[in-house]
Amino acid sequence: MEIIAKSKSVRISPRKIRLVASAIKNISVDKALALLSSAEKRAAIDLEKTLKSAVANATHNAKLNKDTLLVDRIEVNEGATFKRFRPSTRGRVHPYKKRSSHIMVVLRQAQDKLLKEVKNGTKS
Repeated sequence: MEIIAKSKSVRISPRKIRLVASAIKNISVDKALALLSSAEKRAAIDLEKTLKSAVANATHNAKLNKDTLLVDRIEVNEGATFKRFRPSTRGRVHPYKKRSSHIMVVLRQAQDKLLKEVKNGTKS
């Protein structure tokens, strides 16, 4: 069973979020939350919010136990891009883009054997 949570139009570029998202794939939810709370990247805040939302969906809607959940996959897609301009010398302008992202976290329930391997760190 897959549990999904989405955050749309997050005002940080997808490239920056993917750096943090790659660290928490295929691990237990408890470890992922611990990694995100101690990460020193701004993207960790938005990922942690989305992951907590997915956990809440699993516990309240699907009646699953938090201890048996694993992060199955994280998709970070490009959202809307704001095109802005910075004034430059001699009446010119330099364009730049303010990028946004769509984050989707998918959780799954682990089997007992797989959960033990993931918690012990033998499976990654």
